[in-house]
Amino acid sequence: MSSDIFFASSNKNKYAEAREILEDFGVKLTFLKCKLEEIQSDSLENIAMHKALQAFSICSQPVIVEDDGLFIDSLNGFPGPYSSFVLETIGNKGILKLLSKQRSANFRSVIAFCEKIDKVSLFDANVRGKISRKEQGRRWGFDPIFIPQGKNKTYSLLDDKNKISHRYVSLEKFANWYLHKRKSND
Repeated sequence: MSSDIFFASSNKNKYAEAREILEDFGVKLTFLKCKLEEIQSDSLENIAMHKALQAFSICSQPVIVEDDGLFIDSLNGFPGPYSSFVLETIGNKGILKLLSKQRSANFRSVIAFCEKIDKVSLFDANVRGKISRKEQGRRWGFDPIFIPQGKNKTYSLLDDKNKISHRYVSLEKFANWYLHKRKSND
């Protein structure tokens, strides 16, 4: 296993998924449970970068943060970077009430890695899909309403979610970059 990297978040579910995904690449995560300031921005990249710099200032160790958003086409990309707030206020049921026939969406993830003050590397991913007509399954977040392209079940009902999700793809990009970087430095 590689040396520890902290995963900064207040969301233990997000950490558990990231830990499971990165273990397959030989990267070990340690949970840095903290509430990071979420700046108001239309850019997931800016939000993730801000959080990574803040997390590094807390632990002074290599750290990653993940920010993601559900971008629904018929709602002009809403809730996008405001997904956490929307989930807390209107939830999945509220999102479903806003939609009519057009249900296509993107689920985006941005991983921000910081190991030095003012140096952040970003890794992003986008998974196309659609919003289901009703909640299906019990996982957390938008998993019960997002059906990835090529599948007929929501993330909540997929056994292989952690091999195909937006979070998986961005973490895979990070892991490949990080392991190559470590090997180059050895």
